[in-house]
Amino acid sequence: MKTLKLQLKLIIFFFIFFNFFNFVFAKNIEKFSNSKHLSNYFSGLIAINNNQYKISYNYFKSLNNLEESHYSYSQYYLYSQIALNKFKDAANYSRGLERRQLDSFESNLVAGIYNLKTGNFEQAKIYFEKLKNHSQPGTMQALISITLNNWSNFNNINSALLKLKSMPDKFENIKNIQEVFAHCFFDSTQTDTMFEKLTSNSKIGYSRYNFFYVNYLNSKKKEKKAKVILKSSLNLYPKNLILNQLQNDISQQQKQYSDVFNCKKIDHVIAEMFYIIANSLSSTSNYIASNFYLNLAKYLNPKFPSFDVLFAENFEVLEKHQEALKIYKRIKKLGSHYDWHASKRIASILKAQEKKDQSVQYLKNVFLKIKNPTIHEIFDYADFLKNNEQFKDSIEYYSKLINSINKKHSLYPLALDGRGVAYERTNQWTKAEIDLINSLKISPDNAYVINYLAYSWIEKEVNIDKSLKMLKKANQLRPNDGYIVDSLGWALFKLNRYKEAKKYMQLAVKLMASDPVINDHFADVLWMNNNSLQARYYWKYVLKLEKTENKLKNKIERKLLFGLKG
Repeated sequence: MKTLKLQLKLIIFFFIFFNFFNFVFAKNIEKFSNSKHLSNYFSGLIAINNNQYKISYNYFKSLNNLEESHYSYSQYYLYSQIALNKFKDAANYSRGLERRQLDSFESNLVAGIYNLKTGNFEQAKIYFEKLKNHSQPGTMQALISITLNNWSNFNNINSALLKLKSMPDKFENIKNIQEVFAHCFFDSTQTDTMFEKLTSNSKIGYSRYNFFYVNYLNSKKKEKKAKVILKSSLNLYPKNLILNQLQNDISQQQKQYSDVFNCKKIDHVIAEMFYIIANSLSSTSNYIASNFYLNLAKYLNPKFPSFDVLFAENFEVLEKHQEALKIYKRIKKLGSHYDWHASKRIASILKAQEKKDQSVQYLKNVFLKIKNPTIHEIFDYADFLKNNEQFKDSIEYYSKLINSINKKHSLYPLALDGRGVAYERTNQWTKAEIDLINSLKISPDNAYVINYLAYSWIEKEVNIDKSLKMLKKANQLRPNDGYIVDSLGWALFKLNRYKEAKKYMQLAVKLMASDPVINDHFADVLWMNNNSLQARYYWKYVLKLEKTENKLKNKIERKLLFGLKG
């Protein structure tokens, strides 16, 4: 895995190098007076692609006048400055670009946001107006430009709605959110109705906006309705972090939740728009840009916890563990639900750092300190124990949960499934089978439970025909899931339908090329289809995989000597 990541980084480096060479060297090679400047630029690019902002900042700062020859230089330099919270320096740099007529979308955005935050509203409007010249219709930059220009030119609710109405259809969901905030900003009599309409739209995931709705109701002294809305929201979204913490804060009469967002503050509204953009960029793995907009959001509204949560998640995905840990430790102080969320993520990072024992002990210590853990916290902890092979302890907590909730509760079939897996892994198949069957009686379309039960039957060479039917259903529910496709192929193999099995096993290997068991299964299928040379190739490949367990290695070594008949 580490070798693969290194190769990817080298590919990215050379891609940047050759593109840069073609663009800059062909036209502006004289801009680099010596090899040190060239080296500093490449080093800055690599550092920012590794999210090492302090390093990239220092390299970029050492270069002068590169803006004229390479547009991306100023963009990346601004990214580095903003990531280090050097907003004043970034604004000054942006004004310098403006004076030299080298301004860009990012420089005008930074200068505009800085002026907005520091109270120079009219100057901010000038910079927002310039964004129009640097954005193409239908792009994310166009959305930002439209949003900032709209909000800086609203005079009343009617003018706001008129401007928002003209937003392109492509941004329909964003427009709906902004319409609600516009009503709230101008204290419209329709605000309550608009919030209700937005949050009741089941086709779009607006669960987050129940927080803003409840926050608004509380600001209007409508506490009873706020509690009703919050309760119904949590019934629909029981795992929603911000709503759970809000409920806890309200029950303890803590008022800090009302400080994190105020719809009458334009900087808070714009910060939320930047968060939406950052979230979207994160979902497409554009973490550099995502963090840039998150930093702008935090600058405008430093108290909102969702921004830090996304920051930490971005760094965790990038395996910047120290940065993620630092943020999660800060999140832990924001309330009990944020504490539990951050603790789970810290434990996950410790495991990723190959500190499994420390990971398990860490979350155990956190969980045992919770006086009255919620059913979701108990489930999370049981799942964590199972996933870390602490099967006996996980069974204890799954059982505790199963005995304390109604069979109609959404967690009930999940807890049965989890306990069933733990029973199976501790060689208690009779109990495991009962739990898995009962889980499917309640939730018959859970493809993963279907797969686990059916595959277990196949391995025990019982109910194979029934398992095949179940796996066909699971494959329809979750097409192109590697494990399910493998199980389906393996059922056909056990039924001596080798040609059919080969088709599914080929797909399974494509979907999960580095899984030892799936490759072993494919080799078995190849052997039974008289493709012995290919079978031996895949068996040898499995022996080289890091994840291959010793028990499987021993089996494969015998297969290499004797084939499947040995």
